[in-house]
Amino acid sequence: MEPTAKLALEDGTVFTGTSIGVAGEVDGEVCFNTSMTGYQEILTDPSYRGQIVTMTYPQIGNYGVNEDDLESSRPHLSGFVVREHSRVNSNFRSEASLGDFLKEWGVVAIESIDTRALVRRIRSAGAMRGVLSTEDLDDASLVAKAKASPRLAGRDLVREVMPEMPCDWREPVSEWTHLNSECGVRNAEGGEGAHIVSLDFGMKWNIPRHLYDQGCQVTILPGTASAEDVLAQEPDGIFLSNGPGDPEPLDYAIGTIRELLGKKPIFGICLGHQLLSLACGAKTFKMKFGHRGANQPVQRLDTGTVEITSQNHGFAVDEDSLPAALEVTHRSLNDQTIEGIRHRELSAFSVQYHPEASAGPHDSHYLFGQFLEVVNAAR
Repeated sequence: MEPTAKLALEDGTVFTGTSIGVAGEVDGEVCFNTSMTGYQEILTDPSYRGQIVTMTYPQIGNYGVNEDDLESSRPHLSGFVVREHSRVNSNFRSEASLGDFLKEWGVVAIESIDTRALVRRIRSAGAMRGVLSTEDLDDASLVAKAKASPRLAGRDLVREVMPEMPCDWREPVSEWTHLNSECGVRNAEGGEGAHIVSLDFGMKWNIPRHLYDQGCQVTILPGTASAEDVLAQEPDGIFLSNGPGDPEPLDYAIGTIRELLGKKPIFGICLGHQLLSLACGAKTFKMKFGHRGANQPVQRLDTGTVEITSQNHGFAVDEDSLPAALEVTHRSLNDQTIEGIRHRELSAFSVQYHPEASAGPHDSHYLFGQFLEVVNAAR
């Protein structure tokens, strides 16, 4: 029989369930993801650093885990919450169970709580700090710890997840992605085309896989790299990656991007979108509970087309602060927040969501092609 675990929120709410990971105690901002699949990618997405992630889909783990679907070298989230953990995993690609994966990587996780009630509370009150524990089972103590835990806003979490050293990326997307005619169509042999330098703030591996699949030579630099470091690589284009937490404390990244504007074409995703906007003079704000899931509707404003997108962000660009140099290109159909911008004069654009969509729909994969068109035209 698995031991008891408890999740306590800073508002005094306590959920009692069963441990499915390792014994321990963690704190973090409690958020939720509405994806039906992709739990392994969520667990290993560096953007979840500092967060306790709740899956809204009721059963998680039924297709197991495998090496090919990792989005980084290890899990980065603080804790994991599900309604029901499937003890049976049935898929020909499965190499291990979710439970084994959680225990192997030291993830504190809980099941058998009412995730619907938890998500409704977050949607009503907003994202809250929480503590997940198998060790301290005293409700009052856990709530006090939640109230005393650090907030997500104002913290630089990028330094905790970005790579220490530069590297050349040479891995294409999975062979299974190539079964989709809209995504992962290899345009040239990877490493022979345009040279893309990516600033890694906590990048999902499926992003450089897609760039490599477009025929690009891909060089990854830590997010703390200077503009001189980037330009010394003689790039044809510059990519700004996703990453965790609040973008506004990242002065080093904002300054670097500001220096690179106009030097080479720039494309940003998620945190990279926010950092590009900040470098151009905009501001960001913390959302009530963010967008996290593989079913987020976004409208492309130039064509009116609606894309179903994969997203993971708790901060957004403040439209009231948008400088005249930036134009809104995409908008959320759930809450009308900005989902994409482009510079009116310089070759720079970004989106708040994930066109590499692992897991998720491939409606937005065309953005990689658009970036390469701009890069090749400038070469």
